[in-house]
Amino acid sequence: MQTYTIKPAKAVRGEISVPGDKSISHRSIMLGSIARGTTTVSGFLRGEDNMATLDAFRAMGVEVRDDGETLRIEGMGLHGLKEPCDVLDCGNSGTSMRLMTGLLAGQSFFSVLTGDRYLRNRPMKRVLEPLSRMGATIFGRAGGDKAPLAVVGRGLNGISYASPVSSAQVKSAILLAGLYAAGETEVTESHLSRDHSERMLRYFGADIETFGGGVKVRSGVELTGRDIRVPGDISSAAFFIVAALIVPGSELLIKGVGVNPTRTGIIDILTAMGGSIELQNCREVSGEPVADLLVRSSALKGIEIGGDLVPRAIDEFPVICVAASCAEGRTVIRDARELRVKETDRIAAMAANLRKGGVHVVETDNGMELDGVERLEGCTAESFGDHRIAMSMLIAGLAAGGEISVNDTACIATSFPNFITLLEKVALS
Repeated sequence: MQTYTIKPAKAVRGEISVPGDKSISHRSIMLGSIARGTTTVSGFLRGEDNMATLDAFRAMGVEVRDDGETLRIEGMGLHGLKEPCDVLDCGNSGTSMRLMTGLLAGQSFFSVLTGDRYLRNRPMKRVLEPLSRMGATIFGRAGGDKAPLAVVGRGLNGISYASPVSSAQVKSAILLAGLYAAGETEVTESHLSRDHSERMLRYFGADIETFGGGVKVRSGVELTGRDIRVPGDISSAAFFIVAALIVPGSELLIKGVGVNPTRTGIIDILTAMGGSIELQNCREVSGEPVADLLVRSSALKGIEIGGDLVPRAIDEFPVICVAASCAEGRTVIRDARELRVKETDRIAAMAANLRKGGVHVVETDNGMELDGVERLEGCTAESFGDHRIAMSMLIAGLAAGGEISVNDTACIATSFPNFITLLEKVALS
């Protein structure tokens, strides 16, 4: 088991770029594969999750050339994918499995999706239920709630679906199925989840319309290959934003970060806590807003976090908990029950680790309450096989009173292969 030990830092300083956005990287492969013509992708995140998506589409006959800098995808059109001769392995990637389930439901062939032991225990019925309403035939363990999933591709019908969870994965699976469904497919949410799928579908030429609270797509329109430049992942940048905020004397510039409004909850939360985060050089790249982030160390204060902020920062909550642990006063997180069904139960995992660091934490069903401390205590933390838990606890170590060791850090490679290298670059000892 791989263990990494982090020492307290004197400051976090410098200029970095973080890897490409994981969500956009996944979608660039999927839409590029079912578009007509060539799609080129620069800035693609070569983490294990995204490579699982890439391998899956290659297994369905898509030619993808990779020179180490740019991917060149020779799209096969909406109906050009071939039946895979083996099971498609999604690794640890819930995005791969849930989005591909929607896309495969409308194909004319049979396919099976599986993943690692963590992914095989994540809930899938949230996707299967609306797809079944569209006419999809999908089988899975635990009454269809757990992978492996067997998908019998067939003709689909459009539906209007009010999603009970604000989840970009659920919404995107339905929209991808909607490309193959007769008529119009509509998805509404109580709180807007990230909209990368809508933006990229529009960029590729899909007949798609967004409206207050939802999105609709109409079938029958071929997509056209495009050039995509993937911005830096704000979920990856979040670790370094928090690092610079909680270590005194820090100033860090993070260049080329995607600042899609459905993803900037992390900035809104940390700014509300008193964090100094300045957006510079704002621009648009391949249909996505991008900016450079200048972050300076700040005296943070505890706040209440809930409502529509939660889906806009759902992946960043582990490191938000670290920021809260270093803030003055109490932070209350609510409306975040979705955290219990991520790669691990992130509420329980962060509560357990922060308690080891001397933080008073009370778990609730849909969140937690925690009281900030002057300095975390050195300890040994567990990743629970979750990349974001592992990275969050390493960031916590930068502001601790002693060393923090994190067990099972190999999982970091699923989303941020060069995380340790960048951390060692900017954390001054």
